[in-house]
Amino acid sequence: MAEKKIIAVIGATGAQGGGLVRAIAKDPSGGFAARALTRDVNSPKAKELAKLGAEVVKADVDDPASLKKAFGEAYGAFCVTFFWDHLSPEKEIDEVRSMADAARANGLKHVIWSTLEDTRKLVPLTDNRMPTIHGKYKVPHFDGKGEADKLFAQAGVPTTYLLTSFYWDNFIYFGMGPKRDQSGKLAITMPMGSSRLPGMAAEDIGRCAYGIFKSGQQYVGKTVGIAGELLTGEQMAATLTRSLGQEVRYNDVDPNVYRSFGFPGADDIGNMFQFKRDFEKEFCGARSVDFSRKLNPELQSFDAWLAKNGSRIPLE
Repeated sequence: MAEKKIIAVIGATGAQGGGLVRAIAKDPSGGFAARALTRDVNSPKAKELAKLGAEVVKADVDDPASLKKAFGEAYGAFCVTFFWDHLSPEKEIDEVRSMADAARANGLKHVIWSTLEDTRKLVPLTDNRMPTIHGKYKVPHFDGKGEADKLFAQAGVPTTYLLTSFYWDNFIYFGMGPKRDQSGKLAITMPMGSSRLPGMAAEDIGRCAYGIFKSGQQYVGKTVGIAGELLTGEQMAATLTRSLGQEVRYNDVDPNVYRSFGFPGADDIGNMFQFKRDFEKEFCGARSVDFSRKLNPELQSFDAWLAKNGSRIPLE
């Protein structure tokens, strides 16, 4: 059998990267091997990946030399950043530059870059419909990624630009799950109006990425968008109600109200939801459920994801 193509996976112990490593491990005849990059090779998650057969390698996106070494002799790489660790688009862009340089130095044949739109292309800084953040951004955790797209092209790296969607896992980990109001009723709160929100299981992002690698060079140089389902707030609340066995309402608030909630990044998240609401046609149009299912036949709907994960959602 031909030697397997090594995919270096940044963020292998995270949601997206972990999904890719597991997809590769689940397909031993697929011709690929996973190299799981992590800052802590002794963490429980890293050890779990090693048990699946992944090569676990120490690397840090803030250490360019470690990335160049970790990309050595690889066929491709999955690149993702961790904005919420530091809340800095500038740091994120520097990390992407290191990834692109490491990919170029090692002559990688295919990189998948997990990215998002630069919202300033539709909402210029002079547009007062939503506040400008840090003087340079509208949605910092989007804009930094979108701005960094060009770094792969400038480095001459064969890249697929993968537009991702809202993680349904945010209902478990990011504090976006149903909360009780003063009357004890559960509600999810988002300033989305009646616009649809593209969402998906975080692990399905990794599975879709695997589908892209398996497609060879077909998507190199292209921007592709994935989602598990496009749902309104009302539809998500109804699905949560069925799954959790108690009523969950959709609490639609004004973006200004959401931005005032005070948690770290509330202004960023408020602007994000407003962008998705106001530019529903463009945002949803860039993400195809059918295409996602073609890449990943096991693609989960929100209902299917809840059947597996609903019990993990904290109800406050």
